[in-house]
Amino acid sequence: MSIWIIMILVMVLSWIIQQTLNRRFDKYSRVGTPGGMTGADVARKMLADNGITDVEVTSIPGRLTDHYDPSRKVINLSESVYAQANMAAAAVAAHETGHAIQHATGYAPLRLRSALVPVVSFANNTVQWVLLAGVVLIQFTDKLLWLGIILFAMTTFFSLVTLPVEIDASSRAVKWLGNSGVTDVETAPMAKDALKWAAYTYVIAAIGSLATLLYYISIASGNRR
Repeated sequence: MSIWIIMILVMVLSWIIQQTLNRRFDKYSRVGTPGGMTGADVARKMLADNGITDVEVTSIPGRLTDHYDPSRKVINLSESVYAQANMAAAAVAAHETGHAIQHATGYAPLRLRSALVPVVSFANNTVQWVLLAGVVLIQFTDKLLWLGIILFAMTTFFSLVTLPVEIDASSRAVKWLGNSGVTDVETAPMAKDALKWAAYTYVIAAIGSLATLLYYISIASGNRR
């Protein structure tokens, strides 16, 4: 199978996964949490149940902008997740709190991902221009293209490291939601399903990044023949 076919399949799968994820979250946002807890309530209770007292839970603008900031020890929840009491909000809030727990317990893949952030940030800001210049100048030299490939490989590696971090955070979230009573027999599968489809977006992103990396390697390798 050629790299082009793989890349097209990745784009199609990415679209399908994103559309399914949006439908799932829209569906579960119409199902209230059994105890009436908002996303903010879920995050604060999960932190307390794990003995974490130095992490703040705040609201930020946007939709699905939720993230944990390890440098400031802040769980940033989008406005709808922070204030609404539904299963989609509970799942997202528990997932982000899972990252805070990873941080507090020294989860190794999270430590590695955090260490890579400055390098990957630099790579992201420069790689597209280096790759473009490398492709344009490949008839004269392939060194620039290989430099771009090295930079892109860093972002691909970051995507691969992100996978266990996200999957583990979701696993912690699902387990805690069930054990704490925030979800019941009816709603527990909803939280698990929502986080499963969210995880798929990271999987397909990693596959897409790897396919793109192989594409540029094939260009550089072909020039040497």
